[in-house]
Amino acid sequence: MFDPTDAPRVFACPPGADFPRALVEGLRAHYADQPPEALARVHLIVNTRRMARRIHLLFDDGPPLLLPRLSLVTDLGELSALDEIPPPVSPLRRRLELIPLISRFLDTNPGFAPRSALYDLADSLAAFMAEMQGEGVSPEAISRLDVSDQSGHWARTVNFLSIVQHYFDDTGETPDTEARQRLIVERLIARWAESPPADPVIVAGSTGSRGTTQRLMQAVARLPRGALVLPGFDFDMPADLWGTLDDPMLSEDHPQYRFHALMQGLGTDASEIRPWPGAEAPNPARNRLVSLALRPAPVTDQWLRDGPALGDLRPATDNMTLIEAPTQRHEALAIALRLRDAAEKGETAALITPDRGLTRQVAAALDRWNILPDDSAGEPLQLSAIGRLMRHIAGLFEARLTADALLTLLKHPLTHGAKGRGDHLRFTRDLELHIRRNGPPYPDAEAIMNWATARKSRDADAWAAWVAETFTTHHSPQEMPISARLETHLALLNRTIQGHDPTATPHPWAEADGRAAKQVIDAFLDAAPHGGTLNARDYADLFGAVLGGADVRKVETPHPQILIWGTLEARVQGADLLILAGLNDGTWPEVPNPDPWLNRALRHKAGLLLPERRIGLSAHDFQQAIAAPEVWLTRSTRSDDAETVVSRWLNRLQNLLAGLPEQGGADALRSMHDRGAHWLALADALEDPGAPNPRPRPAPKPPADARPRQLSVTEIKTLIRDPYAVYARHVLGLRPLDPLMRLPDALIRGIVTHAVMERFIRDTANTPEARTRETLMTTAREVFEATLPWPAERLIWLARLERVVNGFLADEEARRANADPVGFEARGKITFDDIGFTLKGTADRIDRDTSGALLIYDYKTGSVPGKDEQKHFDKQLILETIMAEQGGFTDIPAAPVAGACYIGLGSSPGQVAAPLAEISLAEFTTEFRRLITCYLSPDQGFLSRRAMFETTQTGNYDQLARFGEWDITEKPSPEVLK
Repeated sequence: MFDPTDAPRVFACPPGADFPRALVEGLRAHYADQPPEALARVHLIVNTRRMARRIHLLFDDGPPLLLPRLSLVTDLGELSALDEIPPPVSPLRRRLELIPLISRFLDTNPGFAPRSALYDLADSLAAFMAEMQGEGVSPEAISRLDVSDQSGHWARTVNFLSIVQHYFDDTGETPDTEARQRLIVERLIARWAESPPADPVIVAGSTGSRGTTQRLMQAVARLPRGALVLPGFDFDMPADLWGTLDDPMLSEDHPQYRFHALMQGLGTDASEIRPWPGAEAPNPARNRLVSLALRPAPVTDQWLRDGPALGDLRPATDNMTLIEAPTQRHEALAIALRLRDAAEKGETAALITPDRGLTRQVAAALDRWNILPDDSAGEPLQLSAIGRLMRHIAGLFEARLTADALLTLLKHPLTHGAKGRGDHLRFTRDLELHIRRNGPPYPDAEAIMNWATARKSRDADAWAAWVAETFTTHHSPQEMPISARLETHLALLNRTIQGHDPTATPHPWAEADGRAAKQVIDAFLDAAPHGGTLNARDYADLFGAVLGGADVRKVETPHPQILIWGTLEARVQGADLLILAGLNDGTWPEVPNPDPWLNRALRHKAGLLLPERRIGLSAHDFQQAIAAPEVWLTRSTRSDDAETVVSRWLNRLQNLLAGLPEQGGADALRSMHDRGAHWLALADALEDPGAPNPRPRPAPKPPADARPRQLSVTEIKTLIRDPYAVYARHVLGLRPLDPLMRLPDALIRGIVTHAVMERFIRDTANTPEARTRETLMTTAREVFEATLPWPAERLIWLARLERVVNGFLADEEARRANADPVGFEARGKITFDDIGFTLKGTADRIDRDTSGALLIYDYKTGSVPGKDEQKHFDKQLILETIMAEQGGFTDIPAAPVAGACYIGLGSSPGQVAAPLAEISLAEFTTEFRRLITCYLSPDQGFLSRRAMFETTQTGNYDQLARFGEWDITEKPSPEVLK
């Protein structure tokens, strides 16, 4: 392995080989007949901690021996003679230092990006600087770029990048991570040049995709006893094809490009790369097929030349399954079924995809069988319990507290978790019901304390004081130092978890997500003094972005053989079955993130990495994973809102197979689809709910003593149009739950408009000269200001009222010519003793004319019912007339009713009179008695949606009646209740 040679020693494993296992077994075989300390002298350098762990585990499996020295590429600074290099600056600190600079840039260039992207821009600029340092590109090289043929946007950006010049100067300050890594590698190379190590040095598992790593690999390959071991090297690519990868602008996205760039740096070619001893591909025929499918686009005409040489394609695809599901849900279910099958058979199966949404769906589907997969990525910290709570608390600074935000905080599982959470939940429920019924939509300390005072409970007072102090007094949108804001944020977190008991001791960092959050927060606290000042909105965006960079792995016992990996983990693991999921363009490969600093052409000129680099690395991951012994390829043909585009690699493979029918390619592709269709059919069967059993149209018949004996005049219309709603409300005792965040809907508009009119009429009762447009609008503004917390709606509703004021005042003068108001919001009721029923109601306004007769008015901000509708359905005014003539209104003696009118204040202004002259009140009363008597009889059912005004109109109890399982053409199905 380390025989003297002038050529660089480069070994490689083919795609599909279990790289760590092959590496370990090859080292064991080579040193099997040598002294025990020989292997211990080997210095093995790997690229990831996961690779190092797997190698350790494989050596631990035995037989016992002395292990090689194992280092990470990123930990070389710990070597002797390199430990004097200071540790790198915190990446978060560097990003916070950049935020003020970018903030000022956005202030002068607001079109560059929104302020919500402040941290993202700092993150991308820090990554850009790291890339410059890793690739050895100086700021001077950027400033020398010719942008004369570019847009002004790029010219401004190049000028802006001069602000980071001092980070590259040798000022003695703590270096960035990439700068430190390059410095370490350069010093190590210089030391090796003076005194080459006598012991073997091997760099294994890296593709050399970053400039610093490639320099290290080149230096190791040239050592007298140095070697490289490359993963997933395509030995099936023809020698002449490697030359077509010279131009990175055309070939960076090819899976083997990084190896070609490495060989160019070493001055060698593919023919000199030797297979690693004992490393074999599980299916060499498949490797040849995939190699041909993934050839660079300019030479895909070689399919015609080299395709026939592949021979029969069926052996290459026998253990391949292709699933093209109609939706991602179907894809996830099919994958979950196969993983369940693998668990039953004792197979090791791994799902590989960069789509975290898909992995969460698969994990949820597996939960029905109590299978907990071993997910290497864990849960994003910002989605964990403590992450969500901290983001909710950050929102207190930037916006006025709303009812829904308050209840979200109070109901969080960590809130008041230190002690007494049972009482906390009880108080939270009661406060929620109060807010739903009475508001306000923007609760403040006074409103919460008033609620507690009404309860007359000392515990409630203490709890309400805690709520008011913790959640209602921290609205501070102005700019503040990040460190001060963060300290307040953490104090509020502790106060939230502690609750209202001062003796309780919160432990927010006790669980796995808390420990992960503690690491992030500690780093944030250290870096915060370097970040300047931010307003509350920018701070909330920054905090969310910081949390978004961390994950949580909960301490649970997952299934040891059902695994979920990202593409990075898949490089260093092995499994019987690999499921490559989410194979759509934009998911795998992912779309490169847009670079706000340099475009693709300028990057190439500067010597930086191209955006296609990530696509090339993903393509390499795909080429390695698809070569596994058994593999599934899955995708969904449609996302939530659009058709998807098949991954370019899967598309090439399908096209190649379909184009080789004489070699069984079309049959092989059909068999792959058929195997996938079988699992999709199982997924459909799993989701099939069976034959539907829709409920019939309800018309319940409760017993007579359970039927309502009292209704309001407005509920009579409901009884006629939708009797089931009366049954649900008065027999079952169900009330629609008011929305938590009250919206300025038609009901609220009607209530405040009624209040405006009542106040105006009262105030001007004895001052006719005050009944003017100015007085009415002043009254409206005062009432709206006092009762409506929505500024925009206040203006809109005032504008609508202004349009009808002149007509209202003219009609009001006519109304007041011979009558005066005697009642506002007059409450009344009459009892029909013979049938045992009470009718109650409230009249908006009652006037009395000079003859002593009464006039009844009702204000309408919505549509006003016509005469026919009032006769048959909307009987409110007529029923109030009967009540008035029978003396049913409090403090208003019985008297004849001269008229009753709706006063329109909305889109239909003016007066609409009740048809009192066209009906007989005695006959109307008799009809009303008959209606009530009918519904008091146990033989009458309360039919759902009997005579709705419109078929599209919704009712409060339609869901309870299961409307939709039946329609209004169906006959009712009466049900006698006992």
